[in-house]
Amino acid sequence: MTQPKKIDVQNLRLSYGPKEVIHGISFHIEPNEIIGIIGPAQSGKTSLLRCINRTIDFTASAKVSGSIKVDGEDVVTTRNVYELRRKIGMVAPLPVGLPLSIYDNVAFAPRTSGMNNRSDLDGLVEKCLRQAALWNEVKDRLDSLGTKLSGGQQQRLTIARALSHQPEILCLDEFSIAIDPVTTMRIEDVLKELKREMTIILVTNLVQQARRLAARTLFLWNGEIIELDTTDVIFSERAKDPRTRDYVNGIFG
Repeated sequence: MTQPKKIDVQNLRLSYGPKEVIHGISFHIEPNEIIGIIGPAQSGKTSLLRCINRTIDFTASAKVSGSIKVDGEDVVTTRNVYELRRKIGMVAPLPVGLPLSIYDNVAFAPRTSGMNNRSDLDGLVEKCLRQAALWNEVKDRLDSLGTKLSGGQQQRLTIARALSHQPEILCLDEFSIAIDPVTTMRIEDVLKELKREMTIILVTNLVQQARRLAARTLFLWNGEIIELDTTDVIFSERAKDPRTRDYVNGIFG
């Protein structure tokens, strides 16, 4: 029996007002896969993530058509948007910490979902901070403001917060844009571990990051899929489209 796709996108189109920015793309993502999405700026990568988790709804001029199915349910037409967003964790390019303690940053979403038992919260906060490779650095100062952490620590706190509602899908949008290479590598190690528990969509302008992490890589350019294949193929002379070879070799982008 064929395993169902975790995410199945068919003929997705997105317009902002009269301007179409995603042009009828189709692809799928397997369960527990890390898929890399690469492409120049303004190619539609962030907009694609926002379509998947329906935060595109916050842009009044946006119009979406086509189909995006998560576990077989079409997210474009679902009325249960809050449940969908609990299923899909989102990590933004720049860490945006809530003006709360480290503990409360992670406990915020579970509390709003009805988890109020202190013991349960303690366990979940520790688990998420450990998953984000941050626990050992902050375990003795959980009452300190999360906004006082270093940039790399705040980004890992953002990941812990995204994990706190125990998502099945984790979307990362340029997570390493504002952090140092050492912290980036630590987070990449975290993602390799998280792959056992969830599906990961990695949008990155660092093409070598996709090469290190992704099983498959999708090259998106001007709202169109130029190529989608195994990462080994995308980063080799076997890539079918010369634009793919030029992009991953730094000739443009």
